[in-house]
Amino acid sequence: MAPRVVLIAGPTASGKSALALGLAERTRGAVINADSMQVYRDLRVLTARPTVEEEARAPHRLYGHIDGAEDYSAARWVADATAAIAEAEASGLLPILIGGTGLYFKALLEGLSAIPPIPEEIRAWVRAFGDSAPELHARLAALDPETAAKLRPSDTQRLMRALEVFEATGRPLARWQAEATGPSVIDPADALKIFLSVERGASRERIARRFHAMLEAGALDEVRALLARNLPADRPVLKAHGVPWLARHLAGEIALEEAAAGGIQDTRRYAKRQDTWFRHQFEGWLHLSPDEAGRVLREEFP
Repeated sequence: MAPRVVLIAGPTASGKSALALGLAERTRGAVINADSMQVYRDLRVLTARPTVEEEARAPHRLYGHIDGAEDYSAARWVADATAAIAEAEASGLLPILIGGTGLYFKALLEGLSAIPPIPEEIRAWVRAFGDSAPELHARLAALDPETAAKLRPSDTQRLMRALEVFEATGRPLARWQAEATGPSVIDPADALKIFLSVERGASRERIARRFHAMLEAGALDEVRALLARNLPADRPVLKAHGVPWLARHLAGEIALEEAAAGGIQDTRRYAKRQDTWFRHQFEGWLHLSPDEAGRVLREEFP
């Protein structure tokens, strides 16, 4: 029996979108977004959302459906994804979920947990600050001012915990603590689960090429328009990779070349964290190169 749902995860710039679109065209499928930044309508180019032309080739769901002023949570995504999957199946379409947000896939298959396990790589990095509480507090205040304001600058243990949660998930500790748990949406046995593995050097090159292509396609104008909205500084969309660096360029602080280099480096670090997350969290997934994944999908869905 063919899988009920296809899940395609992987680091940024690993080729997920091309695989999903090809499968959707071949099987009458619906591509459903599982990326926490591609939900925002403000940044089509800089978050590498599918183009208008690509969206016309197959149904796409949960792309650009959230305004940048909102703080979109994993719980909201699960609710939206549940509805999108049901809609696709009712229309006779194969649900194909793709993205790089590990927590979304984990919630879909296992239900929401209060706080996901922290990868050892991130935990070790945070612990390397040692007893430097002022440095920890300053770092946390820059990333998660809401939590930092509630903690004493000398409270090293709580500062490290809050920082590692944010570094691993991109979301403040307080918001994790406020979310309730819930049942899984999909039985893992009903899903074909693929994680795209890309060789580190190739990944670095892909990310650099894509960032420069984004600039040519209008990413700087997107950021200019986003900043003109004067959104609160804690809005997640303002932390999308490339936004802080391009904002500095638009403010006249740095050259465009430096902003691009910073955006590329941040994205490369994120891709490494994504790879670590999936390797530690998801057993039972097929870890395949993009070419291998293409062959498997053709065999499962001729």
